[in-house]
Amino acid sequence: MFPTSHLIYLGALLFSIGLTIIIVKRNMIVILLGIELMLNASVLNLVAFNQQHSNSIDGHMFGLFVIVIAVCEAAVGLAIIIQVYRYYQTSVPEDINELSESR
Repeated sequence: MFPTSHLIYLGALLFSIGLTIIIVKRNMIVILLGIELMLNASVLNLVAFNQQHSNSIDGHMFGLFVIVIAVCEAAVGLAIIIQVYRYYQTSVPEDINELSESR
């Protein structure tokens, strides 16, 4: 087993990488991947803290629940991105400057 501190540091590193991706990248799909990386880092920290404080399965079940929610969020996010791309013909969020239906 890894020490808990190593898992927490790995989770912090993954969260930082995901946040950097969100800030730096311009493509909506890559931004969605950054969000997913941040959610996975939080699940890793959740399981690490559960390992440190108790031997119950509660943290693992909550982590599984967060992963299921992240999958649903990714599916809805991709559907929205596809519809936005069909309407505006771009996947760069800065190029989308109107929310109305008239073009």
